[in-house]
Amino acid sequence: MLSKYEIAQMIDLSAVQPNATVEELHNVAKTAIEYNCICVFALPSLTPVLVDLLKDYPKILIGGVVGFPDGGATTAGKVAEAKELKEMGCNELDMVINIGKVRSGLWDEVKADIQAVKDEAGDTPLKVIFECHYLTDEEIVKACEVCCEVGVAWVKTGTGWAETGATLENTKIMKGTVGDRCPVKAAGGVRSLETLLAMYDIGVRRFGIGVRTAKAILDDQELGDDVKY
Repeated sequence: MLSKYEIAQMIDLSAVQPNATVEELHNVAKTAIEYNCICVFALPSLTPVLVDLLKDYPKILIGGVVGFPDGGATTAGKVAEAKELKEMGCNELDMVINIGKVRSGLWDEVKADIQAVKDEAGDTPLKVIFECHYLTDEEIVKACEVCCEVGVAWVKTGTGWAETGATLENTKIMKGTVGDRCPVKAAGGVRSLETLLAMYDIGVRRFGIGVRTAKAILDDQELGDDVKY
């Protein structure tokens, strides 16, 4: 069994819904500190709030979302957003793939979009969000291959905004495709310790989870009290 600390070090806390408030971001930061979560995310306009709240906790990473939540921004817009988020102090970037172009089979344009953001990201790790809810298994596989060709840091299931997010099926497809070339992040749909551990067994190594769910998972009695915070 993984320890509480080990699980917390795989959890990205997020408050990325359109109605997220500054008060909620305070709760996100407080929870990340209390449980030693690895990273926190807000929508771009509120990201500076998280940066300020966590300025004395450098081990907690600040994540920025690019082209969120639909991926339909122009490449130039995504690049500008990535640049701004880095300047704000983001340590990681999660960008949404151009879903419409994926579904249209415009793979050269999809790849160019990701490459441009990766070039801007530089040494900042880039995760690419697929929003698997809208994609076929074949499109998920192809998107994984494109991301590996570009050399992104992670591939990720979804934003948490679609009707479905991470499932055992789509994480299995993603991990089976990327293999050891890059890790997989599951987001949306990870609502219990049981699900998290099942995805861990598949090979998932990061989980995007809301505060309430993250607390429930990390406070699960099965984890015991082997880690003191």
